[in-house]
Amino acid sequence: MNIIADTNIFLSVVLEESQKDKIVRLSSGCNAISPEILPYEIGNALSAMIKRKKITKNEALLAHEKIETIPVRLITVNIQEALKLAIDHNIYAYDACFLQCARSLACPLLTLDKGMKNVAKKIGVPILE
Repeated sequence: MNIIADTNIFLSVVLEESQKDKIVRLSSGCNAISPEILPYEIGNALSAMIKRKKITKNEALLAHEKIETIPVRLITVNIQEALKLAIDHNIYAYDACFLQCARSLACPLLTLDKGMKNVAKKIGVPILE
């Protein structure tokens, strides 16, 4: 089964956060797909964690190396449609890209973001929980 994996999924797994086991269980045997913005979002999230002193530079670099080993297919998303979603549901365009990806491919979404889950439900995107 194909699933759309949000940025926080990758980070949670490699940073050994409390949700890791659940994520691994839910995604086992699945093919991860994400919008092509994923690597940029990961870099931004890791640098933000360093700024907030949640992780060190070395931890961020190691996390990035680990994420690079996770197989994920990156796809192009219709930005116009993602922007409409963002505007209509008052969310960030980056988040809307993941939702648009899930909607256009008719795949379930795996995310830890409650706001994204709420919008997914409103637009008919199934959520892996």
